[in-house]
Amino acid sequence: MSADIEWQKSSFSGGGGEQCVEVARQAEEILVRESDDPRAVTRTSRSKFAAFIQGVKAGEFDHFVQ
Repeated sequence: MSADIEWQKSSFSGGGGEQCVEVARQAEEILVRESDDPRAVTRTSRSKFAAFIQGVKAGEFDHFVQ
């Protein structure tokens, strides 16, 4: 992973920085990682990530956290 990638954490993440999902943009891809294992990075397209975010906003994944 390149050191110049700017990872972003959610404002809902814990105060200590642990147990956070982080996202970054690199070229035309979106990178996703978990802060407790930053070497494990998942890559996806911007359009697929946008579809996922729309699903989250629509409540399609709420049953995972209830």
